[in-house]
Amino acid sequence: MQFIKLVICCWLVTPSASAISWRECANQEKVWYKTHEAKRIGDNVLYFQSDLGGWYKNDSNIHPSGNAAIDVLSKEEQKKHKESLQELKYPCTLDNDATWSEMRFLAKVHAATGQQKYKDGFLKGIRYLLEAQYPNGGWPQFYPLRPGYSSRITFNDSAMIGAITILDDVAQRRFYYNLADERLRKKCQTAVTKGRECILKCQIIVRGKKTAWCQQHDQQTFEPAQGRISENPSLSGAESVGVVKYLMTIDKPSPEIIDAISSAAKWFHQVKITGVRIYNFKDDSLPGGVDRKIIADPSASPIWARYYEIGTNRPMFIEEGKVKYKLSELSHAKRIGHLWIGGRWPESLLEVEYPAWIEKHQAKD
Repeated sequence: MQFIKLVICCWLVTPSASAISWRECANQEKVWYKTHEAKRIGDNVLYFQSDLGGWYKNDSNIHPSGNAAIDVLSKEEQKKHKESLQELKYPCTLDNDATWSEMRFLAKVHAATGQQKYKDGFLKGIRYLLEAQYPNGGWPQFYPLRPGYSSRITFNDSAMIGAITILDDVAQRRFYYNLADERLRKKCQTAVTKGRECILKCQIIVRGKKTAWCQQHDQQTFEPAQGRISENPSLSGAESVGVVKYLMTIDKPSPEIIDAISSAAKWFHQVKITGVRIYNFKDDSLPGGVDRKIIADPSASPIWARYYEIGTNRPMFIEEGKVKYKLSELSHAKRIGHLWIGGRWPESLLEVEYPAWIEKHQAKD
């Protein structure tokens, strides 16, 4: 399969000609979206939008910072990349923030410029997301469906949450996203309702207690499911945070949603890892000259694992599908190539957002 190098150009015109990433393009001051540069980027985004309405994921391998390439393309280069995109069998995805992040950018440029083409591109993306949703409310990683794990309900890399959040923004007429007519807005509202129901059905229950979510769930049974070879069915210490944060945005949460949020917060507290920290140290005998280990440190802040074993809450370190229970048991490449443990994904949630949510809704922890 030929992978295109999808290019979204994100140069800020400044005296130093410094560049910003695609991710940073989403968080500029309102006035910036009126600039020639913002419109140029918006035109680039429209150019690479699939006829189906979605986008292919930004190729993170073509820029040293891990962002999409930020070169300005000539007409000839644009044509070449567009042709490569059209050759893809599965040209649209929610992976790596694709599709919904482009839609958000277009909405902001439209709000600043009033140009119809950016609104049209945004609405085309909305229709794509509605088409891509399963009847049970979930979203796959790729649509049209790509066989294998990509067809599963996907929380990994914020796929499901990215899709439902932007449709929720449309349904609630939030600025910048109040662009749909009433008929389309109601379709978004229906999709959001089904999506929330799906989220609740996917929450993993262990011995009668609700916990968190897996990166992928079976699209028929809602059970936690295998992703890539080192993404075994498990409880996610990372993606579950995004799920809870989305649920906390609901203005009038049902008792079921309140229970889902509170149960997940309790689980995050239960599985936090204290008294240790992750230590990267020099070892010239190894590729890259660096290794990683877990060391005792009573003063260390709590950390979390990326994957927890369902039923035991033991951190999982996975290589070629085989579960290890010690970081040291992984090969060197696997040990340093992935953040298996040491993340602080739930930290802000537990210390700031969840207490504020409790106070707002007068819910019981």
